[in-house]
Amino acid sequence: MPTISALRLKEILSRFERLSFLVVGDCMLDRYIWGTVERISPEAPVPVVRMKGESTRLGGAANVAANLVSLGARVHLLGVLGEDGAAREFRSALRERGIDDAGIVADASRPTTVKERVIAQSQQVVRIDRESPAEIAASVVDRLVARAEAVLGDVNGVVLSDYAKGVVIPPLSGRVIAAARRADRFLAVDPKVSHFRSYVGASLVTPNQAEAGEASGTRIVDEASLVRAGTGIIEMLDARAVLITRGEQGMSLFERDGRVTHLPTVAREVFDVTGAGDTVISSFMMAVGAGATLPEAAVLSNHAAGVVIREVGATTLTREDLRAAALGAGA
Repeated sequence: MPTISALRLKEILSRFERLSFLVVGDCMLDRYIWGTVERISPEAPVPVVRMKGESTRLGGAANVAANLVSLGARVHLLGVLGEDGAAREFRSALRERGIDDAGIVADASRPTTVKERVIAQSQQVVRIDRESPAEIAASVVDRLVARAEAVLGDVNGVVLSDYAKGVVIPPLSGRVIAAARRADRFLAVDPKVSHFRSYVGASLVTPNQAEAGEASGTRIVDEASLVRAGTGIIEMLDARAVLITRGEQGMSLFERDGRVTHLPTVAREVFDVTGAGDTVISSFMMAVGAGATLPEAAVLSNHAAGVVIREVGATTLTREDLRAAALGAGA
């Protein structure tokens, strides 16, 4: 398994505070109702959850932004909200994280995306989604692209966070990717299969194994088929690299020059994978921005994922969390 020495780790982490990123994508608010289950309802065969508390967290592209900030970077976040109470909660949560909301467009024609989860005894009982998958208007695309182009000179890299909620549509992703290439900025995409071919020109895409198989038209059953999928995606998108996350099997990095790096999972316990992909792409971008090689960035993002999946709900990690995880694995 590839590793990073303690000296190299210190060198990479020491550069985190100098970094700045642009995050473009589907912003959402994650609500959690926490409780316990002691009986089944007499009205229907469903558990009765006795509520103990509730909380809200940033989700989707905003969770990517929150992870980058928690690791020490500055962030320009671009997305779309409705004009509703959830939007006000969302903006308040951004301010608490120190994230500017100047790049957030208000669109009264759509609701703010909200995912509400009921959690009992650390297990998710049900999730309720409030959203509109309708594509944003061309005028909104123009506003987001103009903002992206205005800040590209101030950032070390770009993340497109696609949750298929109508924001990261081909007219937007194509223009942002083209602008990033003109500015020579590393751009990573957390993808959705339905939009895959619109990511042509991205530096990196981070599909999970199921997404990689579907996007490449490959049934992944062994290492050979996994390699076919990874190399096929690189060719399809003219990408520099593909990082395929593989659950309990870890992750695999494919580079344009043919190098393949397999990383077994470092997670000892898995409570919840919510937001793990956000953490993977955030930590990878931080490492690349700090001068890490792509395999080194994959090692650090693998350790980052191992930390956050031990927690319930979308969460963030700090440089100290990442340092401790990497050193604990023998860095």
